[in-house]
Amino acid sequence: MKKLALVILAGVSFATANAQFQFGVKGGFNFSSLNGSDIQDARTRVSANLGAFIRLPIAERVSLQPELVYSSQGAKFVNPDESFPVNYLNIPILLRFGVGGGFAIYTGPQIGILLSAKDKMNGNSIDLKDAYKSSDLSWAFGLGYKIPQTPVGIDFRYNAGLSNIEEHSFNNSHGSIRNGVFQLGVTYVLFSSGRK
Repeated sequence: MKKLALVILAGVSFATANAQFQFGVKGGFNFSSLNGSDIQDARTRVSANLGAFIRLPIAERVSLQPELVYSSQGAKFVNPDESFPVNYLNIPILLRFGVGGGFAIYTGPQIGILLSAKDKMNGNSIDLKDAYKSSDLSWAFGLGYKIPQTPVGIDFRYNAGLSNIEEHSFNNSHGSIRNGVFQLGVTYVLFSSGRK
């Protein structure tokens, strides 16, 4: 975690010194689920994400895009009254490639810090945070489009869970649970300096 923070800090310092960066905010919908041997009958849960990003140019049409995003994830189940919200503070570090026509593709790792995990059913809520690991590692794949002559963009992304988020010491399980999240959202560049 310390190394990741140092990389972000170094990138921000470099971009600021060269006056070439963009800063913005983002938000949108999550379509999340859970998969793995210890999950059965999980269905898509619709929720939200909200955060901020900075774009740091490193080459022609190539930039580094660190983000800080609150993301409500988890799943629903066959019982329509049961849901399992799992909330994270996600820190993706994305490599972004401009491909022309306002489009960009990007990919990169993401670390998620667990904020809460609950099982909600019939108006009752059970805290299950201790049953899950405090962090999650995933890999992001995305496509973005900037609307011409505006600071607004559209963002489509999939975060594929790489790590098992289940805390085996909690229930002596040897199975696995992984996150999977589709995101559809809007970006808004608040400040832009230098080349885009």
